[in-house]
Amino acid sequence: MSHRVNRLAAGLVLAGCTHLAHAAGFALIEQNASGLGNAYAGQAAAATDASTIFFNPAGMTYLPDRQMVLAGHLIKPQAEFTGTSNIGGGNGGDAGDLAFVPNAYFAFRLTPDVHLGVGMSAPFGLKTEYDSTWAGRTQAIKSELKTINLNPSIAWKASESLSLGAGVSIQYAKATLTNATSAAIPPVVGTVKGDDYGWGFNLGALLQLSEATRIGLAYRSEIDSTLEGDLTFNASPTVIPVTADLTLPDSASLSLFHTLNARWDLLADVSWTGWSDFDELRIVRAVGTPLVTPENWDDSYRYSLGANYHHSDKLTLRGGVAFDETPVSDAFRTARIPDEDRTWIAFGAQYRLSTKSALDVGYAHLFFKDVSINKTESGVTLAGTYESAVDILSAQFTLNF
Repeated sequence: MSHRVNRLAAGLVLAGCTHLAHAAGFALIEQNASGLGNAYAGQAAAATDASTIFFNPAGMTYLPDRQMVLAGHLIKPQAEFTGTSNIGGGNGGDAGDLAFVPNAYFAFRLTPDVHLGVGMSAPFGLKTEYDSTWAGRTQAIKSELKTINLNPSIAWKASESLSLGAGVSIQYAKATLTNATSAAIPPVVGTVKGDDYGWGFNLGALLQLSEATRIGLAYRSEIDSTLEGDLTFNASPTVIPVTADLTLPDSASLSLFHTLNARWDLLADVSWTGWSDFDELRIVRAVGTPLVTPENWDDSYRYSLGANYHHSDKLTLRGGVAFDETPVSDAFRTARIPDEDRTWIAFGAQYRLSTKSALDVGYAHLFFKDVSINKTESGVTLAGTYESAVDILSAQFTLNF
């Protein structure tokens, strides 16, 4: 039993709620509402508001003296399984769960050429939950990963055309996993919980090629931590200490922002995420030898294009498309990680309430490729397909003061 639950715990800790995350792997790209309408195209070059602290801290040099950004995202994924297993059971219902993801940022000018800022966000996570008697209950019932990231940052205007930025990330991660211990119904459920802190850094550069065009380059480092927690059972007082190393991957983005004319802006972006670090899952138990499970994830890329239309001094309309590659191959897809390539279609708008404040809203729908699964774990074979989609609705308030 401890072998099975610990293996699934590793799947949660290192693969998170992959199907319900919206950038590569289990990353959450929803770090502002102002970028959602462009499908997050060009965010390392746009420097639209203080949320640039996350995407490229060098962009703070393009902001007013003091600015605060508050944003929130309602995310509703759909993950409906159709298929069978050799232990019987239903299809599990919709494993997608409505989630709310907040962001907050503050930036201010310290000197004419130096800006400071701090951001708070959730870069990774979300949740899946199946019915407890579904066909894959021994492989997964509930999977939840939450992160909170505090990101103090600095930006320096090195010249009229070049800005540089850097930040430190202090990140808290908490994971919860449940699954049935056997084919019996009602099931005996094992639960693994663990948490830990880690830290990393981010760097950025912004180059103004001309009055109309700038290029942004940004990098976020890996964050390593060791989740410590316990394995418990709903039908037993047994408590087993467990640990799992957690590596949240590094990423890099190259972005373009171009002012075509007084009405139109064009944005483009290519981003890379280093998921290939996940070649195996190594779990350390209080009793027994470590359990190693192959994962063999691949690095992935995200490509996006967007446009802004300045309808008036108060209203800007946005649109964008994106394509996200999955890091998960067909051979390693599981009930906890039924991930596939996805295509974004996004729309949004900004309305300037006054000279000092603005309201942004955005909506995106994510289309998934057909997702198939044929996975055997501990003698249970789960085979079938997933019908998948994601809807995201975001809002943001920006205040200059």
